[in-house]
Amino acid sequence: IGRDWFPDFLPDRIRGEVEGFFKNLVTHGKKDTDYFFENPVVNRSGQERLLAWHWTLLTEGDGALQAVLASGEDITQQKHLQSQLLQAQKLESIGQLASGIAHEINTPIQYVGDNLRFLSESFDDLSKVIQHFPALIESVKADRVTPGQIAETESLLAHADLAYLTAEIPKAVDQALEGVERVATIVRAMKEFAHPDTAEITPLNLNHAIESTITISRNEWKYVADLETDFDYSLPDVPCLPGEFNQVILNMLVNAAHTIADALGPEPDHKGTITVKTGREEGWAVIRISDTGMGIAPDVLPKVFSPFFTTKKVGRGSGQGLAICHNVIVEKLKGAIDVETELGKGTTFSIRLPMLETGAEKSAALLPGQRGL
Repeated sequence: IGRDWFPDFLPDRIRGEVEGFFKNLVTHGKKDTDYFFENPVVNRSGQERLLAWHWTLLTEGDGALQAVLASGEDITQQKHLQSQLLQAQKLESIGQLASGIAHEINTPIQYVGDNLRFLSESFDDLSKVIQHFPALIESVKADRVTPGQIAETESLLAHADLAYLTAEIPKAVDQALEGVERVATIVRAMKEFAHPDTAEITPLNLNHAIESTITISRNEWKYVADLETDFDYSLPDVPCLPGEFNQVILNMLVNAAHTIADALGPEPDHKGTITVKTGREEGWAVIRISDTGMGIAPDVLPKVFSPFFTTKKVGRGSGQGLAICHNVIVEKLKGAIDVETELGKGTTFSIRLPMLETGAEKSAALLPGQRGL
């Protein structure tokens, strides 16, 4: 009691941000409105603990500010468990994707190998022709070409089939290069998807991140759905947690593929459609992922973001996917997820993330229910 709370209990690295939030709250906050803020504090043992604060403004009858009521809850263990849950789900996803990624890499590797074998055999034929010509040229210069040399030359040229090789070798090279590029694309996407987890929010190219996740998840959806994209390439980088955002998009795509497979049945005669769009709306970056699957029943809809809730068959998910999506987008990135669904027609998940703000916009913005760190 009586100590200055900001220098005594806040780590140096976030003291200015918390002071700014508090001053902004006092200056711009509205009465009868709840505000939330998360930040680390240092306890008497010198250890950092993460607290979730609930702030309420107390005012006089004339509206003048009388006091600020704050209560804090230690959520360090909760956040640790959430982190463990995310890691467990990520490992589950990697296991789920492993065979599909192996198949996606094996296919282009196969036709790279086929084309290289063709080039090797073609080179053997061309090499025999090339090795034959120096002696033939010397004979021509000396004007002593024999009928045997002419017959041998004709035989080599016929066996090599130069017209065929001239047409097919460039195609084989192009196909091999295409296969190598396909493998390189998958490997790059895997590397970007497995972005090292970090607690620091950094600017992220959402379109590129989504494209990478689409690439590595292709084997999950290609048999049941065509995937269409409609990206706003003018979208600027958005403050994000790259590894966790990639996991969110993967969960959404896998869920979309599963519900389409359920809608099509065991012997489908057509495919469904997954559509991924990006854009911006009033200061928010928006990602919409739509499917032509089963839709969500009204009694199930309120539970879709609940941990361990699932309507899938055993072996197709633990019920953590959408709960983790909600935690990452809403709790960690201060965004929102909306669901629009029609039973028997399909579902659209809309993800909204706050875009980068200028200093003036950031200082003036104080939204009810806002969380920060």
